[in-house]
Amino acid sequence: MLSHLKSTSKPYGVVLAITIVCALFYFMDFDSQLAYRRSSITGGEWWRLLTGNLLHTNQWHLLMNLAGLWVISFLHECHYRATNFTLLFAILCVLQGIGLYLCFPALGGYVGLSGMLHGLFTYGALKDIQAGMRSGYLLFAGVCAKVAYEQIYGATEQITQLIGARVATEAHLVGVVTGILVFVTYKVIRKFIK
Repeated sequence: MLSHLKSTSKPYGVVLAITIVCALFYFMDFDSQLAYRRSSITGGEWWRLLTGNLLHTNQWHLLMNLAGLWVISFLHECHYRATNFTLLFAILCVLQGIGLYLCFPALGGYVGLSGMLHGLFTYGALKDIQAGMRSGYLLFAGVCAKVAYEQIYGATEQITQLIGARVATEAHLVGVVTGILVFVTYKVIRKFIK
């Protein structure tokens, strides 16, 4: 499903498209129509489960998230082609929204790619491990330790000030869990397809 969909292109065209969409959404101020807002989702605006990931609080939030997207794409490019990266991105975004909605009812709003980025990083680290790359263990342990630290102590005050909002550490946790879930689901599907 995710790594065997064949395409000749690397994921960078998709990453560029995501970058452009996020920048356009930021500058066109689509927050009221597209942000993750629990009350609106409960009222039937389900698209917000996906589109909330594409919005940002300010230019620093946007730049940090897009830089993270590019770095992670370069870091794990050996696992991706345009098609499977697009599918993985969409799945992680939707699972991010669903995870926040089901597991964190007190979280009324959320915007940003950071939760999905944690999922993408986790998935890539697990793919590294599967490919026999020892660095994958370090990457996986690092992201798990970071998220565990955030759940206990919260995010740094500097990041909170920089993005002009509370860092939704819940989203980072959901991202790691969904990255693991997608990886395991893919392995199970591949096992039954063989």
